[in-house]
Amino acid sequence: MGLIKEPKEIDLSTKSEPWTEEELTDFRKLMSELKLKNSKRKTAVTQTTTKPKLRV
Repeated sequence: MGLIKEPKEIDLSTKSEPWTEEELTDFRKLMSELKLKNSKRKTAVTQTTTKPKLRV
């Protein structure tokens, strides 16, 4: 990979601003919903792909 030369009139550096409480609340709600959705999917896949053990 090579280095990208930054044009004089364009600033490519970014500065992030702190999130507001409302944005943090929305983000945390979204993340919890996604985690719940993904955990349900994992359990469904695990249940359908596991082979039953035969008792002898």
